[in-house]
Amino acid sequence: MKKMTKFALTGLAAGVALAAVSSTAQAQETWTMTTTWPDNLDLIQIDRHWAELVNTLAGDEVQINFRAGGTLMPGTEVFDATQTGAIQAAGDWPGYWAGLSPAFSPLATTTSLFNGVDYLNWINQWGGFELYQEVYGDYNMVYLPYGITNNESGFRGNTPIESIADLEGKRLRLSGRDQGRVLEQLGGSQVTLAGGEIYQAIERGVVDGAEFSTPGVDYKAGFSEVADYWSVPGWHQSASVFGVMINQDAWNALSEETQEKLKIAAQATMAWSLAWSERESTEGTVKFIEDGTEINQLSEEDLAEIQRITNDVIIQGACEDPMHAKVYHSMISYLEHYANWRDISVPYNMSRVTDDLPSLEEIEACMNQ
Repeated sequence: MKKMTKFALTGLAAGVALAAVSSTAQAQETWTMTTTWPDNLDLIQIDRHWAELVNTLAGDEVQINFRAGGTLMPGTEVFDATQTGAIQAAGDWPGYWAGLSPAFSPLATTTSLFNGVDYLNWINQWGGFELYQEVYGDYNMVYLPYGITNNESGFRGNTPIESIADLEGKRLRLSGRDQGRVLEQLGGSQVTLAGGEIYQAIERGVVDGAEFSTPGVDYKAGFSEVADYWSVPGWHQSASVFGVMINQDAWNALSEETQEKLKIAAQATMAWSLAWSERESTEGTVKFIEDGTEINQLSEEDLAEIQRITNDVIIQGACEDPMHAKVYHSMISYLEHYANWRDISVPYNMSRVTDDLPSLEEIEACMNQ
């Protein structure tokens, strides 16, 4: 009798153990993730880095099947696919969705305002992360910002742009609503093109010039082969943020512990991406120079005029949309607060003296209308 009882208890224990193993196996989520970037654009490395890190840190709980942009659907469709749950996640640049809400634009980049470390600070310590959740949350998504690049290259083409006077009448490929508005006030016109179309547009003279990304990304996209001139600095995008859209239901299916691992992977990727892109930008710049690209730098007077126009455009956008105003109000409040330390530590703390910013009072007036 004792032997039978012992056997029964042993069998029960084995059954419980087997059930636990089966439960763990069933609990593992399998996600399909794609991105806006095809394999031939180097920005895909940021998305791939996060997906691989998640599979390393949380592979027992969620396994991400990452697919390059364009292999599952066009890049323009990844927002809707993630929102509806057709896929669980997609890497993006928030500015692509500014047509849905202008608040996406400053979540992606700023004109003549934030640098890469500003985004890092703001997202992690000054309330930026919560604003990403608020904006994307309206579309049934959680958002983990995980990529930052510093200011973009500037305009490339076969006509030199040596001053803002040279922008008059120019047709330039440019992303972003606010960026386009600034360009228009400088006398140029904005042309919207997907990243994969820029090379041929410059080569065939469809545009007078174009911006895309950092020097490292631009070089690997082959732009030195079709553009002789490079206008710097990249005032139109003083820094950029990339991240992953996650369907809300897919996120909710994860345990809190697994969700935390995905956030940790995002923060680690964010730090990696900034250093990675700066190294790539340095090497790309050297290669452009070696290939004979002529670099033209805008004057301090030109940059001051761009800043003046930018400030007006930011306030204009704030008065048109409450969420747009809320995001910029948070950003400028951060800059003003940070200036207490930043300005007295120049030139050792990222250099910028914060003495010409959009007016918080004017933005607040728009918010209170």
